[in-house]
Amino acid sequence: MSEANVPLTGYPPVTDAQMSNRTMDMLKLLLTRRTIRDFADLPVPREIIETAIRAAATAPNGANQQPWHFAAISNPDMKRRIRIAAEEEERAFYGGRASDEWLDALAPLGTDASKPFLETAPWLIAIFAQKKGPNGEKHYYVTESVGIAIGMLITTLHATGLATLTHTPAPMNFLRDICGRPITEKPLVLLVVGHPAKDATVPAHALEKKSFDEIAKVWE
Repeated sequence: MSEANVPLTGYPPVTDAQMSNRTMDMLKLLLTRRTIRDFADLPVPREIIETAIRAAATAPNGANQQPWHFAAISNPDMKRRIRIAAEEEERAFYGGRASDEWLDALAPLGTDASKPFLETAPWLIAIFAQKKGPNGEKHYYVTESVGIAIGMLITTLHATGLATLTHTPAPMNFLRDICGRPITEKPLVLLVVGHPAKDATVPAHALEKKSFDEIAKVWE
């Protein structure tokens, strides 16, 4: 064994039956996950958000460079600034920047330029992709690495009982300015986090999922 390696831990023996049960439990859990836009203003403890971010930061990533930064925001003034900036971009998007084809694809979801959830939800998490390290070194597989971490963050938050929304106004450079991040970081997603409102709804269109045969093929 190389001196640079350490023994693998975290993989105790498991039977096929146990694996089957665990995968089915995870499937059942994630089948209940929904992207929502109706959030309650109930507070969520900071420690929950911090622990979820720690979980996300265990994601596999290129050369272990961990090319991400998570800016967790509950400050009302910052959330207000983010909403104002995001809605300005969204008005431009819906007002002509987006193609008719794009708008047609969004139509079943009923979205528009108004984003009140950016202030109602207790937490916003801006996720940045770091193109370079602190000493200017190039990072590799950045988008892939950060994308995996975002997925793990959403899964962790759902497992706690919290709801999320992946908000992606374009462009999102305002997030870099508001959060004080360097030019070498690109904002990828603004994750809205909180409890669902009591009267929350989701578009029926969002419940339509492709079959296994449409998304996968298995060779044995």
